[in-house]
Amino acid sequence: MSHATNLIPAIELVKRSNMRFPNESDDYRRARNALLAEEIELRRHIERVAEQRRALPPGGEVTGRYHFQGEHGPVDFAGLFGDKQSLVVYSYMFGPQRERPCPMCTSLLSAWDGEARDVGQRVALAVVARSPIERLVAFKKARGWRDLELYSDIDGSFSRDYHGIDKNGGDDAAFNVFTRRDGIIRHFWAGEMGMESADPGQDPRGAPDLMPLWTILDVTPEGRGTDWYPKLDYGD
Repeated sequence: MSHATNLIPAIELVKRSNMRFPNESDDYRRARNALLAEEIELRRHIERVAEQRRALPPGGEVTGRYHFQGEHGPVDFAGLFGDKQSLVVYSYMFGPQRERPCPMCTSLLSAWDGEARDVGQRVALAVVARSPIERLVAFKKARGWRDLELYSDIDGSFSRDYHGIDKNGGDDAAFNVFTRRDGIIRHFWAGEMGMESADPGQDPRGAPDLMPLWTILDVTPEGRGTDWYPKLDYGD
């Protein structure tokens, strides 16, 4: 990425835009241009954060002997990588104590299922939960997921070590990235924003937000709202 000093000021880029819409007022255009400048700055900040993330020093070596049951049989942690050198693991809140899975996690994974084959061109993607694999596969089929790879954390040791279990022993969503370089598997990065880092009046979430649902709602007048969340079923 170019350093900020080499970038054209956002307001200058805005001036180059000739996008207009039918019957918009001058007041609307002035406000929209000011917003556009902020959106350009946001894009640049997202890229700066991504660059800083990629430059992290090596994380902790993975030394736990984790074992999973996949849809096609048992697999160890290295096996989750397949032929890739990086691995993304989502800890799904669907443990054996739950009658049904977390609706928020399910909404996220439903969106990811459509991208899983694309993601898999560059990195491995695994969804880990503590329920038996038969239960996970049954829900996957009922939900219509095709391309997500689901794994049962057989003894819960991975979930405990990598924050997929909360302090009370219940499920917690977690998002972890691992690397395999020169035969050594290390933790690379994890989402670490939670209740402790949430801003007033907002649900705890990371940035950029992993859920396409919220990204779409954020560009509407209604926004995310404060009393609405995804459901597993809508009665249709």
